[in-house]
Amino acid sequence: MARGNVAHTKVHYQGKEEDFIIFVDTPELVYEWRKDKSIPLAQVVSGWKIFITHKHGAQGVLDAAPNSTLENEFGTHKEEDVVKQILEKGAVQETETYAASGLE
Repeated sequence: MARGNVAHTKVHYQGKEEDFIIFVDTPELVYEWRKDKSIPLAQVVSGWKIFITHKHGAQGVLDAAPNSTLENEFGTHKEEDVVKQILEKGAVQETETYAASGLE
């Protein structure tokens, strides 16, 4: 049985020393949030995890961002503040993951 393709939307922020990625529900929600900050972040962000790619842009291997890296780049390691900065300044990217297909 073949599985469908899954769309993922991420926001990529290129920092001074590192590239940061967060996942969001849809690109439209990011654009709406940028215009109306009263929209709760929980409706925009898909999971509260901030990733780094070790300077490999938006396509690198994702690892959890250490607090020290967040502090160096954003001046804080408070996730809500960092996520807001990434949403405001980052590039929205939509990608498709091709799921494996198998036979029954």
